[in-house]
Amino acid sequence: MSTVHAPPSPLRGMLPGLLLIAPALLAIALLYVVPLARSVIFAFVDAEGGLTTAHLRTAIELYGRDLIFTVLVTLGSLALISVISIAIAGYLTLGATPWAVTALRWLYRWPLFIPFIVAGQTARSFLARNGLMNGLLIDSGLMDPALAQSLLDWRGLVLTFAWKQVPFVTLLLAGAMASVDRSTIEAARNMGAGRLRCLLQIVLPQVRGTLLVGLILSLVTILSVLSVPLMVIAGNPTMMTAMMAHRVTYYGDYAVANALGLFSYLITAVAAYVYLRMTLSQHKEGVR
Repeated sequence: MSTVHAPPSPLRGMLPGLLLIAPALLAIALLYVVPLARSVIFAFVDAEGGLTTAHLRTAIELYGRDLIFTVLVTLGSLALISVISIAIAGYLTLGATPWAVTALRWLYRWPLFIPFIVAGQTARSFLARNGLMNGLLIDSGLMDPALAQSLLDWRGLVLTFAWKQVPFVTLLLAGAMASVDRSTIEAARNMGAGRLRCLLQIVLPQVRGTLLVGLILSLVTILSVLSVPLMVIAGNPTMMTAMMAHRVTYYGDYAVANALGLFSYLITAVAAYVYLRMTLSQHKEGVR
C-alpha cells in the first residue's frame, strides 16, 4: 500500500529567502520605521500623554517663515539640478566632440565623492564677500571691488545643493539616455532636427521617469542635510533641519522638532504621490 506524501508547505520554501532578507528588514525597521513612527506620534502627544496639536501650532507660529524658505530653496535647487543635469546628460549622449564628451564625463562626477560638510565649507570660502569667486573676478578686472557681495544666503544654498546633487541625477539620466533607441534620434537628425530639439522632444520624454526619480531622491537628501544650512547661512530664515537641531540643542524640545519633521515627511509624501501617479499613468498607457 503506497503512502501519500503531503505537499510541501509554501512557507518552508520561502523560509531561506526570508532568513536572507531578515537582517536588512530588521535594520530598516530599527533605523527608519521605528524613528519615523515615534516622531509622528510624539508630534501629537503632550507632556501628560494626551493628544494635542499645540506642537504643530508652535512650529508654524515660530518657524513658518523657515518652512516657506525651505520649500522655496528646495524647489529652486531642484529646478537648477534639472536644467544642468539635462544639459550635461544630453551632451554626453548627443555630443559630437569626443574629447569634450570624455572630459565632461570625467569631470562631472567629482562632487559625488565629496561629503556635504566639505561642500558646505567649500561654499563658505568660495561664495563669501572676500571669498575665492569674488577675488578671481576682481583680480581679472571683471568686477569692481565695491560691487562685491556675499552669496551666503538662499543663493548659496541653491548653488551648493545643485553642485552636490547634479552629478547624481546626471549619472542616472545619462544611463537612461544611453539606453534610448538611437534610430529615433538618427531619424530626427536626418529630418533636419538639431541636437537641442532631439534632446527636448525625443530623448527627454523617454527618460522623464528616471529624471523624476533622481529629483525625488535629491529632494529627500536636501531636506535631510544639516551641515550645509548651518555653514552657509548665519541667520533667519533658514532650512528646517537647522531649526530642528536648534530646537533640540538649546531647548531640548523634541516635540516641536518632531512637528517640524512632520512637514518634511509631508513634502516627501507629496513628491512620492506625484511619482506614483505618473508611473501608474505610464503603465496604463503601455498596457493600452
